[in-house]
Amino acid sequence: MVLVFLHVAPPNAVSKRYGPQVNAWVYPLFEQNWRLFAPEPDSVNRHILARTARTAPDGSAQVSSWVDLTAVDNSAVKHNVFPSHTTQNLLRRAWTSYVDTHGADDRADSDRAVMMQKYLRNIAEDRVAAHDHGGTFGFIQLRVLTLPVAAQGAAAGKRPPTPVEERLLPWWKVTPRGN
Repeated sequence: MVLVFLHVAPPNAVSKRYGPQVNAWVYPLFEQNWRLFAPEPDSVNRHILARTARTAPDGSAQVSSWVDLTAVDNSAVKHNVFPSHTTQNLLRRAWTSYVDTHGADDRADSDRAVMMQKYLRNIAEDRVAAHDHGGTFGFIQLRVLTLPVAAQGAAAGKRPPTPVEERLLPWWKVTPRGN
């Protein structure tokens, strides 16, 4: 509560001195934006997929198949009468924040960008580990497919839309407990 108060309070000596530390705790969990009052609905659907790699005992690399993290989230929401905000938005907001801080080149140019990269990596790592029943891996890679939103009343029998954009992120080293 103290950290949130320092974050939203008018500038003062304490918030000025400890601003970076306060922001490191407040973001990304309590990111403030005004979309509640002026919502801007997504005009695309994003599917975030992850795969892992590990080194086999013989030294060869073993790469897993892609796991659709967005589909896992969607299935958790579909039959839940009261889905949590976290279930609905954690992965999507992490991706949006990553894009906002990295741009198209996937280079972290600020402490916030590094933090958002770790945040997205940790979410993906936790979800893949749960899907893989705690399997170990040393690297993780994300792939994001951006698909257009289907037109209202579009025929259900038509083939799925082709991706507008496909973005393949670099492999990220995974350390125990996401550190």
